[in-house]
Amino acid sequence: MKVLVIEDNLELARNMESFLRREGYVCETTHALNEARDKIVSFKYDCVILDLMLPDGNGLELIEFMKEQRIESGILIVSAKNALDDRVRGLDLGADDYLTKPFHLTELNARLRAIFRRRNLNGERAISVNDVTVNPDTMEALIAGKPLDLTPKEFELLLYFVINKNRVLTRQSIAEHLWGDYIDHLANVDFVYQHVKNLRKKIDQASGRDYIETVYGLGYKFNALK
Repeated sequence: MKVLVIEDNLELARNMESFLRREGYVCETTHALNEARDKIVSFKYDCVILDLMLPDGNGLELIEFMKEQRIESGILIVSAKNALDDRVRGLDLGADDYLTKPFHLTELNARLRAIFRRRNLNGERAISVNDVTVNPDTMEALIAGKPLDLTPKEFELLLYFVINKNRVLTRQSIAEHLWGDYIDHLANVDFVYQHVKNLRKKIDQASGRDYIETVYGLGYKFNALK
């Protein structure tokens, strides 16, 4: 899951980013409204963790902007105890959930996964396509009931394919999903080919069908119609 943390408390932002990375998230952080707006229009996120009180504006402005631009990321508000009116307004504007500060990071994780399930898995804990089953909560992947031994990046790649089944995914979009804005420091996105190759190999070793098709000149597609 790819997450953007928007939080001006630097220590809290670092703690959230460190925790979420350990939990297998692709996590980016920003501390101001304008930078957050730039990131949201440049990259796709599964969920945005949004502090409402930011140094250059109110986080509610960002929710309105996301809805105007039809950006479909989930939104989890984090706010102080005395910000009830803003939390209610944020939910009315389209936020998915909120957490009151201070909160436990394990609860943050649970809320994020619940938002992801509602938005991508119809509320289910796992998603299945033919003989492929992927569970984001446990980071388990199965082929016809047989576990796949995947690295975190391979798991995230398979989940991304399954959620976007039958859609062509460019190498650039895959790279951004797996690495976030860190790809700005890379010379190219050739590493995507190796990740796809390794995933295909492991699916084949588990006697699974080769669902991942190369779309020459564009990228890849998980063909669920096979």
